Amino acid sequence: MAHVYISIVGATLIALFSMTAVAETPAPATSGIEGTIVVSPTRPGPIRKDEERSVAPVRNAQFAIKIGDATVKTFTTDGEGRFQVALPPGHYVIVREGAPPRIGRWRFEADVVVGQVTKVNWTADSGMR
Repeated sequence: MAHVYISIVGATLIALFSMTAVAETPAPATSGIEGTIVVSPTRPGPIRKDEERSVAPVRNAQFAIKIGDATVKTFTTDGEGRFQVALPPGHYVIVREGAPPRIGRWRFEADVVVGQVTKVNWTADSGMR
């Protein structure tokens, strides 16, 4: 009977030490890009000095993340123009998918560093004048 208790206590201690070792293992460092994309101007015509800049979030738009000509990932902004995407370290070019050519500026660049999330706030040019 004592042998059974010793076995149970031993198994419990081994399980506890295993869980402690797993709990203390640091999570792998994540890296990527997160931020907000807005577009300006949102209405044509001149903007007076006392007027606020016409800016709006880029809602539910899809973007491609590229290295050279190859697309490595895509993401879609939320209703407030926010996004977050995990990426390995590197230099990336981000372009809006489906944006008409020659209208506005929908190209951004970002550098991702090991273990860090690059925070960005980009303003796209709508092409309105």
